[in-house]
Amino acid sequence: MENEFFVGWGTLALINAGLAQGKNRSGLNWFLLSLLLGPIATFLLVISEKR
Repeated sequence: MENEFFVGWGTLALINAGLAQGKNRSGLNWFLLSLLLGPIATFLLVISEKR
């Protein structure tokens, strides 16, 4: 059960990195931020405007 949590969290971080790059933001920075914040980072990316 614990391994599934880490796999899901890592997958979410990768998705956020791709989403960030689509909004002309740093994918690496958002990937690392997503590892810490998870779904909160996703929410911040979704509501942010494209640069």
